[in-house]
Amino acid sequence: MACYIVAEVAQSHDGSLGMAHAYIDAAAHAGADAVKFQTHIAEAESTPGEPWRVPFSSQDATRYDYWRRMEFTEPQWLELREHADKVGLDFLSSPFSIEAVELLDRISVAAWKIASGEVSNIPMLQRVAETRQPVILSSGMSGFGELDRAVALFREKGAELTVLQATSVYPCPPEQLGLNMISELRDRYGTRVGLSDHSGTIFSGLAAATLGADMLEVHVTFSRAMFGPDVASSITIEELRQLAEGVQFIAAALANPVDKDDVAEELAPMRQLFTKSVVAARDLPVGTTVQHDDLALKKPGTGIPASKLDAVIGRVVTRGIARDEQVLFADLEDGQ
Repeated sequence: MACYIVAEVAQSHDGSLGMAHAYIDAAAHAGADAVKFQTHIAEAESTPGEPWRVPFSSQDATRYDYWRRMEFTEPQWLELREHADKVGLDFLSSPFSIEAVELLDRISVAAWKIASGEVSNIPMLQRVAETRQPVILSSGMSGFGELDRAVALFREKGAELTVLQATSVYPCPPEQLGLNMISELRDRYGTRVGLSDHSGTIFSGLAAATLGADMLEVHVTFSRAMFGPDVASSITIEELRQLAEGVQFIAAALANPVDKDDVAEELAPMRQLFTKSVVAARDLPVGTTVQHDDLALKKPGTGIPASKLDAVIGRVVTRGIARDEQVLFADLEDGQ
C-alpha cells in the first residue's frame, strides 16, 4: 500500500479564502490523499510580544497581527472542509489552542495533526484525546521523553496514532532529515510512522517511501516565487504530482519482490537476443583443429553460449563452417 500523502498548505494561502480553496483543488488534482491547514486564533494562542520566526512581512506589525490575518471564521473553515470532501480529500488542520480544537471538532476533521511546537501542550493534547479521533504527532522539536509522554496520553484514550519524524529547520538540509528515525519510531512505539518534510524537494519523500513510511506530509506552494515564510521549504504542485506518482511506483515495487531465477527464466527469449554465441572468426574447412583465433563471440545467443567457448577449442571441424556462422557441437568431433 502506498504511503498516505498530506499536502500541507499551512499559511501559503496568505489569509485569502479563495487561495485556500484553490490549494484544495490543486492538491486533489496532483494526487494527494489529504489537504492540511493550520487553524490559528491569535487571541487564544499568542501575545503581541511573540517574536517573528522569520521577519518577512511589512504588512503585519507583529507576528500576532500576522496570525490574525491568517484567521478564517468557523463558517469559512466548514466551507473549506466541505470542499475537500467534494474533491475526495481528507481535511486536516493543526490546532494551536484549545479554542481551535473546539472549532475544528465542531466542523469535523478526519484526524488531528499535532504540530511540533504543541507536543508539550498537555491541556490541548488532552482535549484532542477526548475526541478519540486519529492523531498525527509531529516530533520536530521533541526529544524522546516528551514524545513518550504524548504517545502515552493518546494511547490511554485509545487514539489511532501516527508519529512523524520531522526536523524543524526551514528548509531542512539532507544531513538533518533523520530518515533513520522512521524505523526507530516504529520500533519504539509500534505505530504507523512517517516523515513531515521541510526540505523543499521531493527527494526526501521518495526516500522515506522506500524506507517504508506510512505517511508523508509536505508543504506545498503554487510557485517558488510566491510570498510567505514557508515557500523555501515547500514543493510546487507539479512536484507534488511527481511525488505522488513516485510513491505509487515505489509501493508497487516494494509489494512485488522478485526471485532472480524466476526472472532469468521469464526473460529467456530476451536473453537470446542480448547474449552471444560462438561463431567462426574465419572460414573453417573440414579437418581444421579449432584454436582461439578461429573463433569469435557474437549475437544472437542461440548457439553455443560464450561461457562454453573453451569446450570448442581443440575439436576438429567435420563440416565446413563459414565466417560468422555459428559453431555447433554437431559440426565438431573430439581432437586427438
